[in-house]
Amino acid sequence: MLCGGSPVPSAVLSDTAAVVGTGLIGSSIGIGLRSLGWTVTGWDPDPGALRTALEVGAVDARGDDPESTIEGAHLIVLAGPVASIVETLPTLKTAALVTDVGGVKAPVVEAAHGLARFVGGHPMAGREVAGAAGASGSLFRGANWVLTDDGADPSDLEQMSQIVEGLGAIPIVMSAAHHDAAVAASSHLPHVAAAALVSLLSGDPEAFRLAAGGFRDLTRVALSEPGWWVDVLVANRVEVEGSLRALAGQLQEWAGLVAASDRKALKERLAGARDVRAGMAAPVASIGVVLEDQPGEIARVGHSLSESGVDLRDLQLRHATHGGGGVLTLSVRAEETETLRTALIADGFRLIESS
Repeated sequence: MLCGGSPVPSAVLSDTAAVVGTGLIGSSIGIGLRSLGWTVTGWDPDPGALRTALEVGAVDARGDDPESTIEGAHLIVLAGPVASIVETLPTLKTAALVTDVGGVKAPVVEAAHGLARFVGGHPMAGREVAGAAGASGSLFRGANWVLTDDGADPSDLEQMSQIVEGLGAIPIVMSAAHHDAAVAASSHLPHVAAAALVSLLSGDPEAFRLAAGGFRDLTRVALSEPGWWVDVLVANRVEVEGSLRALAGQLQEWAGLVAASDRKALKERLAGARDVRAGMAAPVASIGVVLEDQPGEIARVGHSLSESGVDLRDLQLRHATHGGGGVLTLSVRAEETETLRTALIADGFRLIESS
């Protein structure tokens, strides 16, 4: 049983926090909270992970065990795997505000029903690399962060919304059931699809050699930590199974259209998908930067970005087909393209207007 913690004073913008689980997400939250003036204590069952969290500045101090870590904290963040979060929640006896970062919410909310104060959370951000070594206080910048309202007090939701916004994310309030259905289709299904696509080509090395940007974009998430994903897929198995079967049905329809050489229907479906996807795109514009086959090119781009001061939203590197150089596509807010273009040209780059 984990006991400890203190009530969070109303309208507190910085105070004391305990982060239980100092991997990528937990450590990134710790770095972000510390930058806002919070004092953060951390704990992790892996001593190496906790040591790295200290080294990267994710925590001010480390607890000897979970109990001592949460003692006196005004905010408790459970940042381990979903199964661990579900196991830990019923053992907590605290007046502090508790939140989590699990990618599945229904079992977490159910496990937290005995707590005085709980707001489920899911920051929709991450990287292909796991661990505190990849943590960054800017990881959540511009990302959506789901907060569950199942049984949550409005004042606690407001408190968590302030914290999330302070970390640079966008709070989205919804029920646990709605969240789980939505992420099954938008996050969990794409991950399984990416793994399936990679497996499809795994027996053909020549096919991998021909794989271009489209294949790399579609399968990027297959590089993620598998253990974490097994936990998520099993925890959300009902919704994920439904999404997988729905996708299988869609693929069967596509197979039928291709087999029938139905050009009209294929074009309509492709055009419809393009229009829907275009509507999802952020209002950004892209600039292609031609990189020469010489050392220091990326560093020069970094100098241009620093000089321009623009908000970089995305980047993609496409190597030249036969090696040597390539094109680095930088995506920024549409209104900042001219500023970035000027800085790149001043540094001697040749540009390709992407959009």
